[in-house]
Amino acid sequence: MSPLNVTKMTNYRWVICAMLFFATTVNYMDRQVLSLTWKDFIAPEFHWTDSDYGTITGLFSIFYALACLFAGKFIDWLGTKRGYLWAIFIWSTGACLHAICGWVTMHLEGVASIEALRAVEAGSNLALAIASTSVWLFLACRLILAVGEAGNFPAAIKVTAEYFPKKDRAFATSIFNAGASVGALAAPASIPLLARAWGWEMAFVIIGALGYVWMGLWVFLYDKPNKSKYVNKAELTYIEQDDEADAAVKSSSSDDEKAISFGKCFTYRQTWSFIVGKFMTDGVWWFFLFWAPAYFSDQYGYKSDTTMGIMLIFTLYAICTILSIFGGYLPTYFVDKKGMNPYAGRMLAMLIFACFPILALVAQPLGQYSAWWPCIIIGLVGAGHQAWSANLFSTIGDMFPKSTIASITGIGAMAGGVGSFLINKGSGVLFTYAEGQGAAFTFMGFEGKPAGYMIIFCICAVAYLIGWSIMKALVPKYKPIVVE
Repeated sequence: MSPLNVTKMTNYRWVICAMLFFATTVNYMDRQVLSLTWKDFIAPEFHWTDSDYGTITGLFSIFYALACLFAGKFIDWLGTKRGYLWAIFIWSTGACLHAICGWVTMHLEGVASIEALRAVEAGSNLALAIASTSVWLFLACRLILAVGEAGNFPAAIKVTAEYFPKKDRAFATSIFNAGASVGALAAPASIPLLARAWGWEMAFVIIGALGYVWMGLWVFLYDKPNKSKYVNKAELTYIEQDDEADAAVKSSSSDDEKAISFGKCFTYRQTWSFIVGKFMTDGVWWFFLFWAPAYFSDQYGYKSDTTMGIMLIFTLYAICTILSIFGGYLPTYFVDKKGMNPYAGRMLAMLIFACFPILALVAQPLGQYSAWWPCIIIGLVGAGHQAWSANLFSTIGDMFPKSTIASITGIGAMAGGVGSFLINKGSGVLFTYAEGQGAAFTFMGFEGKPAGYMIIFCICAVAYLIGWSIMKALVPKYKPIVVE
């Protein structure tokens, strides 16, 4: 480290946190392009149904889950600097490749133009062939996107553990994790307008290219804190403050720290606690991320490129963004003001946030009066999820050595991807079936597709409390892993 002859502590860790925020924002914008364009721009060209879209989002979740299983180990092996660069390069390339799916479909099916694709008779053999071909092409692009995006959170959580002491990690995580909300916030304000002005293809290309900009910055800005010329001794001492108190952490560099083998990770209750937390709750966030634009279009007639459609999605994620950051500070308050250990403070905060999704039970009933009610309620549910997620991620740094954090993060993200597959694919099938049944399909006073949405909202409402209860049963008290 290049010594800085100053006594005042530098704050370079927040610059790194800002880079993690930027990466997560780009990550979620790339993921969100499809959800904001499929219903009103892509589906008319390729004759997709809700089930087709459910297949794409569901299998994307499986691709992501499988990639996450190995992404964490890849980041631990390659290191955060190079590993992060590879991850964002792959997902940015995958995002841009979506743009050629229409062109390839036209050539494979022998259709002369986009207008000719739209003009194909719905339900005809050619329409079914176009839908099938385009779905497979989009799945190929989503596979590439998923492989790259799987590296984001393992790398970001590992960097957070490198640059922040335990008591600050949930707050730092909540800040960069807010990039998910900001990405989802910026997306409806930009993507539908890009799609309307230049076509949905350019929306994928422009948003995807942002990742290459991030790569250029990361090369010059990131190094481990003990090697960074921007981190002085005072800041390094602050970052390392847990080392003497926690026998599980042997050095701030973690270069000579013994890692836990991949198979050994599954023998710890702490790992399974994280797996359960991700499996039960990630699908809720992804459901609202993937289906909210279609929900407002289906139920209220507000298409994603209309002023009202943009305002609804923008407001929803504005609520998520503003409120979720406070959720990362809450454990710090419990630790500093109430004297709790970080894990106990985190679990108490997570119990509080697990109650937010219960509001989803009234989203559909109140939606009969105005679309703004489900907009606000889903925003509060999303804020609860993001605050929950920031604290859930931080439980890994509380209990596992830095050398294994990315691996555990990847394992948990895999479980979250499986949960997301189940809810997204299940939702697509349910909505298509409910719409076909019409008044014959009822649930809690709703008919047809609204009844389908009510079923999914009920599942989302209780998922967090169930997840928290199982986590608490598995790891009732703070118990860090000590590598012998």
